[in-house]
This record gives sequence, C-alpha cells and structure tokens, in this order.
Amino acid sequence: MKDFDSIPALMADLGKRAKDASRDLAFASAERKHAALIAAADAVWKNRAQIIEANKKDLDYGREKGLSLAMMDRLMLDEARIQGMVDGLRTVAEQTDPVGEVLAEWDMPSGLNIRRIRTPLGVIGVIYESRPNVTADAGALCLKSGNAVILRGGSESFHSSTAIHACLVEGLKAANLPEDAIQLVPTRDRAAVQELLTMTDYVDVIVPRGGKGLVGLVQREARVPVFAHLEGIVHIYIDKAAGPQKTLDVVLNAKTRRTGICGAAECLLVHQDIAETLGRDVIAALLAAGVEVHAAGALAIDGTVPANDDDWGKEFLDSIIAARPVADIDDAIAHIRQYGSNHTDCIMTEDQSAADRFFERLDSAILMHNASTQFADGGEFGMGAEIGIATGKMHARGPVGAAQLTSFKYLVRGNGTTRA
Repeated sequence: MKDFDSIPALMADLGKRAKDASRDLAFASAERKHAALIAAADAVWKNRAQIIEANKKDLDYGREKGLSLAMMDRLMLDEARIQGMVDGLRTVAEQTDPVGEVLAEWDMPSGLNIRRIRTPLGVIGVIYESRPNVTADAGALCLKSGNAVILRGGSESFHSSTAIHACLVEGLKAANLPEDAIQLVPTRDRAAVQELLTMTDYVDVIVPRGGKGLVGLVQREARVPVFAHLEGIVHIYIDKAAGPQKTLDVVLNAKTRRTGICGAAECLLVHQDIAETLGRDVIAALLAAGVEVHAAGALAIDGTVPANDDDWGKEFLDSIIAARPVADIDDAIAHIRQYGSNHTDCIMTEDQSAADRFFERLDSAILMHNASTQFADGGEFGMGAEIGIATGKMHARGPVGAAQLTSFKYLVRGNGTTRA
C-alpha cells in the first residue's frame, strides 16, 4: 500500500477528477453504461481467483484486528459470493436506465409544456466497512444512475476492494467511459474520510454503510449531505393470531441466516396470551439453533440469559437476540417506537386488521408481514443491488438503488411565450 505525503491533496485530486467525470457520465447513453456493467461483471468472474487471493490478505488482517465471527463473515469472499456480485452487476445492467425518465408532464394555460425528469446527483462518496462486495454494488448503482463515485472501503477490506475496483475500471474502459467515474481511495489513512466528508466543492452526497460508530461519525462531521441509517434495530412482533409454523420459520431465518447484516432480527416481542405456548416454542427453537436469548418474563426459560435494560434498542450483529412479552399490539408498537431505529420491523399474524394497524402506526422505512426481515435488501426488492438502507425521511428511504440516486430537473418549453 502506497503512502501519500498529503491526504488533502490526494482527496482534492480524486474529487476534481470525479467532478469532471460526472459531467460526461450525466449524459452517457444507456447502452454504454450497460456495456460497462456487463464488461465489469465478466472481469470480476474472470479474476475471481485473484479476488479470493486478495481477500485472504484481508481475512488475515481481520483476524489480527480481532474482528468478531459475524464481522469476519461479512468480510469473507468465496466463489458463491463472487457469483452473487456478478449477478448483481448483471441485474443492475439490465434495469431500465433511470436518467431522463419523465416523472411528470403537463401543459399550462400560458402555453408552457413542463416536464420533470430524473437527473444524476453528481458525485457520490461511499464510505463502508468490512463487506467488499459493496465496492461492486455501489460502483454499479452509481454508474447506472449517471453518477461518479468515490469509494472508501474499510481498512479490513482494502485488498479485496482494490481487486474488485480494478474490474469495474476494466468495464469503464471497455465501454469508453471515463475511468475516473469510479474511483477508490488508495489509502487506509482515516484522514481521507475526514477530507471526503468536507469536500463540498466536489461531492454532492455521502452514503455511509457500516456500524453505529462509522455512521455517527459521518453524521456529526459531514458538511456534505448524508443518506444514512445509524443501526438496524430490527423487531419481530408475534401477535396472538400468529401462525405457529410460519412464525418458527420466519424468526429462525430472520435471526440465524446471517447474523451480521442490518436486516437481522435483534428483538422479539411476543403477545402475552401466547408467551407460554408459541412464544416459548420460538425461544426453544432459537436456543437449539445456538442463539443466545436475553429473555424477560414468561419467555425466560431454561437456557436463556436474563434480559436487562441495555438489551432493548441494541444492535447485536451476532447470534444474540432480546425477547420480552408485551400486553398487546399497541404495547409492541410503543416498544418499537421507543427503541427502534426506523429500519425494518415485522409482524407475524393471520389477523389482517392487526397487520394493517402495525403498518399504519409505525414509520419504519420497511415494514413486513409474515416475512423474514432478512429480505430488507435492495437485491430482494428487485433493485439488483443497493448502496445502503436509508432511514431518514429526506430524498431517499429504504433500500437505495439506482433510481434513489437521482434528483430531478424541470424542462420547460414555450413558443416565444411571455408572461403577462
């Protein structure tokens, strides 16, 4: 890894090149962007052995840093995960190009024709931890939406991200698009993050993708607008009318499929009427699957750990879940409002009126009914990939795909039209 004498000069250079590239990319044809993404997908698969070799260096680095098993899982790449990256690149390539899409059109009595169309944001800075596949996802989505991007991966994924980034650049070259459209910060130095957060002359929006520490830092320090979520404090409420087998299947999947992702369930709320029946069955199933359950009240069976106040509103990102009985659906809603992070919350019930009440009275970015919270993912929403899950209410919310990485402008046409 090269040392740089001046991080501010390095980042200013990246920013200027990204801004220049963004101006060309904004009107690049859908066909050229498609070609770049297909060529990048081919390059990733062709170079999979080199990517896995680079990933081994990152795994060694992660072990030296003492990363948790869940974080090591997020960092690890194998052929199956590389195939997932390739599939994601191809899926994004085949999506309809959002740039230039007419969102609305109308005529005014004055004779003006007005259209509102999608337009790129410009330059996007993406700061992420651990998961090297974000390099491909973010690069693809920014390219598809006509934005240049400056990627700053986590120090632990440095080698993997560098190898993947080289494949994206290969795709840009093949399609005769500016290579500076997708840039990777070539240093682990944390000063580069501080610079990126304040580059208002070059960067239009920052997207942080990582843990609470990273996102909190970005939100505190950034002078550039931010799309962010602090945490995925994901709840599942088991209603008294929940279907037993559906509930067991969904809860186990939501917690155990991958414990280190932001859509993993972190808190289980169980209607008191079924706490000693279905509720305990679910707890027993979680324990049998190796999950550490911090339980309160009637859910505290043999093998659980007593829950305390710190367990509510906690993102474990591990094989741990908190659980407590609630009086009814309104008690569950009150708990989620107090401790949730507006990311993803789920209700298990066969009572449609209960599901409607849950959907109506909670304001999480994603609300689910009888479905695993692990589906909180742009790929599973048909977006091919996502650049993150936004929990704010301005501009983008939920999975941020290509369309969410655009703004709009008005095109107004007249015929010598003057205003009285």
